[in-house]
Amino acid sequence: MLLEILLTLALSYAIYRFFCGDKEESLPMEDGWWGPGVKPTASEDESIRPFKVETSEEEIKDLHRRLDNVRLTAPLEDSRFHYGFNINYLKKVITYWKNEFDWKKQVEILNKYPHFKTKIEGLDIHFIHVKPPNLPSGRTPKVLLMVHGWPGSFYEFYKIIPFLTDPKSHGMSDDLVFEVICPSIPGYSFSEASSKKGMNSVATARIFYKLMMRLGFQEFYVQGGDWGSLICTNIAQLVPRHVRGLHLNMAFISKNNHFFTLPLALRFPKFFGYTERDIELMTPFKEKVFYSIIRESGYMHIQCTKPDTVGCALNDSPVGLAAYILEKFSTWTNSDFRDLEDGGLERKFSLDDLLTNIMLYWTTASITTSQRYYKENLGQGILTQKHETMKVYVPTGFAAFPCELLHVPEKWMRVKFPKLISYSYMARGGHFAAFEEPELLARDICKFVRLREQQ
Repeated sequence: MLLEILLTLALSYAIYRFFCGDKEESLPMEDGWWGPGVKPTASEDESIRPFKVETSEEEIKDLHRRLDNVRLTAPLEDSRFHYGFNINYLKKVITYWKNEFDWKKQVEILNKYPHFKTKIEGLDIHFIHVKPPNLPSGRTPKVLLMVHGWPGSFYEFYKIIPFLTDPKSHGMSDDLVFEVICPSIPGYSFSEASSKKGMNSVATARIFYKLMMRLGFQEFYVQGGDWGSLICTNIAQLVPRHVRGLHLNMAFISKNNHFFTLPLALRFPKFFGYTERDIELMTPFKEKVFYSIIRESGYMHIQCTKPDTVGCALNDSPVGLAAYILEKFSTWTNSDFRDLEDGGLERKFSLDDLLTNIMLYWTTASITTSQRYYKENLGQGILTQKHETMKVYVPTGFAAFPCELLHVPEKWMRVKFPKLISYSYMARGGHFAAFEEPELLARDICKFVRLREQQ
């Protein structure tokens, strides 16, 4: 009798899985118009136009005037970065910004890669397009779309691009060579901001897919962290047949029942399928998960609800903008950096690189429009959009950097990404992986692509 019951249950489950189980589905390919006013009846200009980053004496003089007139509040004694950006160290950043930082020189560095703009769904979309400089005859590069997040920019990829496009000259195997496209999210730096509500990650994914089609790429790889990871995931959900592979260094997994059993799982990790490294990265639980989420999410609550209010302040003060953004490059790189007087910023980055990223927000007045992205994506709550509960059936690779805000075990990844073919515990690094550890990330991208090409 028991055997009959077990067989009946097994058969019922098999029938359910066959008829009602997970089915590979894709997001609907809709359309949009994000420019001002009503969509014109004339067809959109699909030309791709060269673009060059420029500056002026007036722009630099205005910046220096504002830096000279800054008003600061004295920090608490021994506060370090526990109350936010340490004002004593901020004074050093301001002095460097005024007296040593050369924006004109950094503009030349920005222009070392080819920049372009093209109109898509009513918006001027900015991107850089870097082809291999030394591609052997007869070789075809892999096409890779890389997408940034907040508070970053396309500049985050400037140090990883050489490892991908010219690997042999940078100590890597040249069996894989990439052609890299890095767009700016609408409302970030040189990509035009939406005039309409609703510009979320799915709309951005559709725009970037159209960009790749316009460039003539029918199949390509995608890679991203932060918002870039969600946008790239959405591209894989929209057009899975066009995405050869998806590589992430951060993952949004909203529907994850494993999270609620985590406190118990940390006591019996093997029973719940966690590795020793998972436990190291998630314990002590209160500090690594609970307190970390609370301590580092205040900005998100503001930007999910009233982005334009705080945007007014940041868009008017370069020092306020720098403090707001650079604090993230401290504690998101390593949470222990909050115990240091300088926030550990110069342990991982140069002030030139950090201030270049700040200037991309300042000179384009894009901080407010970049923050609206939180309102559009998270302002209605989680699990309210179809893509959040959909699985991704594109072959996927994941790089788990140890100092990321929240560790995502392989067990969690497989909830949303059943075709996960590569999962790596990275040796070091935090949230801004491409900016902080470009070679490590490049090697893991190559590892994933090799596995994908062998399938």
